[in-house]
Amino acid sequence: MTTAAAERIHIEVGSDQTVSALLIEPPQCRACYAFAHGAGAGMDHASMETVAAGLGQRGIATLRYQFLYMEKGSKRPDPPAVAHATVRAAVAEAGRRFPVLPLIAGGRSFGGRMTSQAQAKSPLAGVRGLAFLGFPLHPAGKPSSERAVHLADVKIPMLFLQGTRDALAELSLLKPVVKDLGSRATLHLLDGADHSFHVLKSSGRNDRAVMDEALDAFAAWVDEVVS
Repeated sequence: MTTAAAERIHIEVGSDQTVSALLIEPPQCRACYAFAHGAGAGMDHASMETVAAGLGQRGIATLRYQFLYMEKGSKRPDPPAVAHATVRAAVAEAGRRFPVLPLIAGGRSFGGRMTSQAQAKSPLAGVRGLAFLGFPLHPAGKPSSERAVHLADVKIPMLFLQGTRDALAELSLLKPVVKDLGSRATLHLLDGADHSFHVLKSSGRNDRAVMDEALDAFAAWVDEVVS
């Protein structure tokens, strides 16, 4: 299946700021995923493009967007309140663009965590589930579950796509977190993958195979959530 072209748009955040976004609307799409980038790379990064294109091929529209700091060329992530406002603006824009489609929100690493924090504080309008592409449970080398405390306040389905070599989410900590969330949470482990879903050559797999597995799992989970 060919990939639909991305449309570059702008989203108003508050009354005096805007961020860029890329919209992909495949034919006969059945859901839309509003997703944010990780802390160190913006929406134009190859990994973000791969996810958007792959979901488009699976019938899922995407709205990927910048946080304000990335839009301004800064390397320092926005404070949570500012990031949450951007998440809400992007989700609202997705709802306007796709008023009849179920909405999923989330993102890569930092973007996924900012989305879950926003949802925990006050439900995102129209969002049926959250999908995390590498949830950053803790900083590398500093294992902890503190970043997951707010997830108890998220009352909609959540999908965790996680590599088994992810240095930002030790499985001995992540698995109990997901278990405690009960039926709301689904954990799909990508064998041998790191936080960026990269695998070593010695694994016998390649990054494309891992991404295909992740996106197939994502699409199947979306079908369960929206059915």
